[in-house]
Amino acid sequence: MIIKINDRDEWLKVRKVQGIGGSEAGAVLGINKYMTNVDLWELKTGRKAAPDLSDNAAVMFGKFAEEHLRELFKQDYPEYKVDYHEFDIYVNDAYPFIFATLDGELTAPDGSRGILEIKTTTIQNKLQWEQWENKIPDSYYAQILHQLAATGWDFAILKAYIRYYVDGEVRVTIRHYRINRKDVQEDIAFLIKRETEFWQQVQDDVCPNLILPEI
Repeated sequence: MIIKINDRDEWLKVRKVQGIGGSEAGAVLGINKYMTNVDLWELKTGRKAAPDLSDNAAVMFGKFAEEHLRELFKQDYPEYKVDYHEFDIYVNDAYPFIFATLDGELTAPDGSRGILEIKTTTIQNKLQWEQWENKIPDSYYAQILHQLAATGWDFAILKAYIRYYVDGEVRVTIRHYRINRKDVQEDIAFLIKRETEFWQQVQDDVCPNLILPEI
């Protein structure tokens, strides 16, 4: 199911009450370094207001870069049809509290449907590099699984714009990671189970046990 939204204010209102969004999946699992599952529960039950990130430099850069990276993806992968609907909300029919807003909607030459997820990040140490070596950071992986659950689509491609510094000079690398639904079905099922349990705790107004991310 798709909920068609006209503007950002309406989108924010719907997002607040609809359920769990893609960027919140990592918090449910306890793998989001910026938000715990209890933080998310407090947001969803109205005990805490969402932080204002509009002036956050990283958020501002990501918002600015997104449209340009989407256009670059079109140039690099002309075989895909790329659509973008900024405020459309995709909702899982069986689990309507699982929803997602996408950075891009892909159609492959064979007609299969996919998700385009765009990330910008700045690497500051070796540990952060390790999170991108032949994989993506766990919280981003959870977000991809969530988006596949919300849409029911066949695959996702994450386009990562990674900045790092060498002798004080900024360098950039762009990487693409493809995740096929058929390869991660068990992980999707696990995430749905955990999100179902979490959302029931929201509905019952019962605070979950705190899950802290591994350091």
